[in-house]
Amino acid sequence: MNMDERIKRINELYHKSQSEGLTAEEKEEQAKLRKEYVQSVRSNLRSQLNNIDVRNEDGSITNLGDKFAGKTLS
Repeated sequence: MNMDERIKRINELYHKSQSEGLTAEEKEEQAKLRKEYVQSVRSNLRSQLNNIDVRNEDGSITNLGDKFAGKTLS
């Protein structure tokens, strides 16, 4: 299942939860899909930060991927 299909399924489960409620299995599936989605977004953000360099006032260059390497993305 690719990410577009996962997002579609997350939305389907959300709308079903609002209209009629979810079964226990559907709640587990929803939680799993949401966790995978968040991990994907975090991974994408980390890879984008690796491609950004900032020139500081003193002329030095800071790579944002290196700067935020040990920090968690909440």
